Amino acid sequence: MTRRLSIDIETFSSTDLSKSGVYKYAESEDFQVLLFAYAWDGGEVEVVDLAQSESLPEDVREALQDNHTEKWAFNTNFERVCLSRYLCYPPGTYLDPSSWYCTMIWSASLGLPLSLEKAGKVLGLKNQKMKEGKRLIRYFSVPCKATKVNDGRTRNLPHHAPEDWELFKEYNKRDVEVELAIQKRLAKFPVSEQEWAYYHQDQEINDLGIEVDLDFVEGAIYCDDQSRIKHLEEAKQITGLENPNSPLQLKDWLNEKGCSIDSLAKKKVQEALTSSTGEVKRVLELRQELSKSSVKKYDAMKHVTGAQNRARGLIQFYGANRTGRYAGRLIQVQNLPRNYLTNLEEARALVKAKDEVALESLFDSTSNTLSELIRTAFVPKEGHYFIIDDFSSIEARVLAWLSNERWRLQAFKAGKDIYCESASQMFGVPVEKHGVNSHLRQKGKVAELACGYGGSVGALKAMGAIEMGLEEDELQGIVDDWRQASPNIVDFWWSVDRCAKETIKGRMLTETHGLRFTYESGILFIQLPSGRRLAYCKPRMGENRFGGESIHFEGIGTGNKWQVIETYGAKLVENITQAIARDILAETMYRLKNYRIVMHVHDEIVLEVPEGQSSVEEISAIMSRPPDWAEGLQLGADGFECQFYQKD
Repeated sequence: MTRRLSIDIETFSSTDLSKSGVYKYAESEDFQVLLFAYAWDGGEVEVVDLAQSESLPEDVREALQDNHTEKWAFNTNFERVCLSRYLCYPPGTYLDPSSWYCTMIWSASLGLPLSLEKAGKVLGLKNQKMKEGKRLIRYFSVPCKATKVNDGRTRNLPHHAPEDWELFKEYNKRDVEVELAIQKRLAKFPVSEQEWAYYHQDQEINDLGIEVDLDFVEGAIYCDDQSRIKHLEEAKQITGLENPNSPLQLKDWLNEKGCSIDSLAKKKVQEALTSSTGEVKRVLELRQELSKSSVKKYDAMKHVTGAQNRARGLIQFYGANRTGRYAGRLIQVQNLPRNYLTNLEEARALVKAKDEVALESLFDSTSNTLSELIRTAFVPKEGHYFIIDDFSSIEARVLAWLSNERWRLQAFKAGKDIYCESASQMFGVPVEKHGVNSHLRQKGKVAELACGYGGSVGALKAMGAIEMGLEEDELQGIVDDWRQASPNIVDFWWSVDRCAKETIKGRMLTETHGLRFTYESGILFIQLPSGRRLAYCKPRMGENRFGGESIHFEGIGTGNKWQVIETYGAKLVENITQAIARDILAETMYRLKNYRIVMHVHDEIVLEVPEGQSSVEEISAIMSRPPDWAEGLQLGADGFECQFYQKD
């Protein structure tokens, strides 16, 4: 029988964990594991005081490197990376993740918070995470400010506060106890072996990381500094203000000059620019430049990049616990600005040379240019190149497949432009991207983006319909035309809504469109074609703002708080569709596990490929093959090769 070792550690490092992530944190010269709490097979918890010269028992030390022993923790990535350093692994190498399991991921798979404290509260555990923990961590785990009172020391050690140290040990012990209690409560709903395989691959991807061109990053930060100094000085000369970057001072100046503006928010400044001239226009342009935060991503890259100039820990497995999708961390690669520059190499060269004057002369706005170049800071290691390949319109394809909207399936199979095909179905005429009725494609596009999950006029506006040139009074007609052209999708919304309500009300099994709805132990489960299940805690029927019947459940909502959330059929369809797209991505990456995946963003995979060993066509073919459980799904993928990360 496989033994299970549950672990929690307390550590010290002068590196800021929140900014740099655990990989860089553990590389710090002063990094130290202070306390090691553990329990064998759910038994009594023991605490080893490593900071005061106690040693790990030999069986525990051996188990950490034994792939036949399961290691468990809450956010296991932290323990595994820190203990790799403790065991003197070379920089950039880590304990094999294949025998490490994460209670946080288990909790997330059931819709629970990605926090030990919050998960414990939601589950109503008898013993909760100790509230004193944050204070004790601030005292023992991070540097302190040197003062006369503490004799100028920059770190607190156990002998500086013996009683608090004993409390810290209790805190360490309690975390393992809470983790074990969570495991016990979740035992009825284990995570599948397939999901653990995906998790272990995710850990390998995070361990490998992606190389960062630090010379380029330093150049970007320098150019941004020089540009800001120059623009601030120009703004001072025009306005005479001591600090033209102050919203209060600048608003007063603008109003005095006849520019009535009540806010310096991005949208308001853009609106004011359309009717401004002369000095006022120039000051508003300078305001746009000075308010941009393009350099923050470069600062984040400096903080995160560690051994071998690689940034690690950028992806959070099951980061979105409603759907199981991956999320970005630290540098937040999931929301990098797009690049539209046609001469990226020239711009990069100027930035690396710290030639801000030439950069602004040739590319107009330094801040815009730096923003578009952020992606290009990621580079392949020497002797390699990137293959960047992504799924084409994967959510639209999954939605068409689930709802069996045949004209959409045929369009995807034939490789047609879905926006043109949608417009053609909506308006009953042929639509070609650069040909007949091409003006209707824009309406098809905005409808596709806004209407697939029940969106109406408000969704069209949020997608930029007005900015695209559409008139307010035609928006409802576009919604109606889209729904009439896609009756199977509309039927799918209502079928999911009906099944979810019947399952909640009658605690009964219902099925529709290859989905299975069950109610078990206070959780609504929706089983996907892959076999994975979405979980909605404490579901019940309630009333929506229109006075109609609606579904309510408890989950993580706005502000990362646990709260009651309202949902409905089309919203559940959105969750289901995105979850299936995630399952396709996870399975595809697993097929590519023998390649070097260094990053993935939404539906895009970035591979670091040795020169001459793989091709775009090879990767695209692997990605275009649907899973066995998705017969009839039309997948498509396309990619390109490059020497730095970019959008094609």
